[in-house]
Amino acid sequence: MTRPGADTSQGEGGSSHSRINVLRWQIGYGTFGVPQAAAPIAFALLALPLTGSAESGAGLVFAMTAAQILGSVPITRLGHRFGSVGYLRTLIAFRTLGLLAVTILAAASAPFGYLVVAVIVAGLVNGAAYGYMRTLLNHLVEPSGMPRALGIAATLNEVAFATSPVLASVLGAWSPVAAMAVVTIVGSGPMLLIPAIPEARSTPVARPGSGRRAPVPGAVWIWLFASGATGASIAGIEVGAVSFALSFGLSPAWAFLFALAMCIGSVLGGVWVSIRNRMPGRWKVTTFFAITTLAFSLLLIDGHIALTLAGALIVGWFLPMLDTFYLLALDSLAPEERRAEMFALLRTTNALGIMATSGLLALLGLTAALIGALGLLVIATVLAAVYFTRGQRSRREVPLG
Repeated sequence: MTRPGADTSQGEGGSSHSRINVLRWQIGYGTFGVPQAAAPIAFALLALPLTGSAESGAGLVFAMTAAQILGSVPITRLGHRFGSVGYLRTLIAFRTLGLLAVTILAAASAPFGYLVVAVIVAGLVNGAAYGYMRTLLNHLVEPSGMPRALGIAATLNEVAFATSPVLASVLGAWSPVAAMAVVTIVGSGPMLLIPAIPEARSTPVARPGSGRRAPVPGAVWIWLFASGATGASIAGIEVGAVSFALSFGLSPAWAFLFALAMCIGSVLGGVWVSIRNRMPGRWKVTTFFAITTLAFSLLLIDGHIALTLAGALIVGWFLPMLDTFYLLALDSLAPEERRAEMFALLRTTNALGIMATSGLLALLGLTAALIGALGLLVIATVLAAVYFTRGQRSRREVPLG
């Protein structure tokens, strides 16, 4: 079966479907997330000499994330009149210029407010760029190979999120400005790595004969909510890492253990998705949600540190499986002219989940943040179970086993 909107005119030996082009996309996907992954540490190191407080870096992260949320849908829709590859490169260039401005302003010891404006510029296009990047994969991979391609991409993304903070820390200890410059250069990778795809032209803004935008099936909103829930669980572990370390009587320097456990699980889970190369069945997806929820609940148990690390590892293992499912589900459910928009929203809801947990952590502490994230996971699990139990079927629904 051919995915609606996919161009199959080029065979495996054609330019678009070559393995080199797919590999270029996957590496580009991995480098795309480097600025966001490195931002908490890189921005904190930049802010410290300017404001005297590393916490100001969190303000920069918040400003960039908020800009992404606000710009996601309108900037994605703006690109409908342009070629997808050219528009994506333009968005990455725009983000790169914003991050370059942050680097230059920090080097010149400019007022902190100027850095806030620069990170807003960089973050404004982030969601839309992700939406177009994911949409381009439809032109590079046949539907049968999509789970494997996304599994490899998820693995590379986790590697980037695990190594980027380390890169920012090591270089930042020598020079925060140099660290930001390297992050900016690596984050611009998709501009050069994304291959030319002649068939990836602009998409129609409405169905032929209709002035209205195509409606989005209700199931899409379920998976967008679920993406926010998994984003909240990620933040519970990564943002709460220092609090976890302190709760076990460790120094803050040991905080990396908890994020590392989740990253190891994510890398292994991504490899498993790549090897299986299958769309999970209905009840497997529900099981993924249920096990993730149970594993996350282990973080609330005041027990041995090994129990908490095991919970983080298991949560990490299932994240690539759920993320791959979200991408495949939206790919099949969303109308063609709104596919990039839905992928951008997927990134945005994930960011909203991260922001929600981070806010609870800052205002009410670790326990409240974990309870909030767990509550979202429970709701997502129930929604998935109800949806699959009702067995809603339509021509646009994902073929779930």
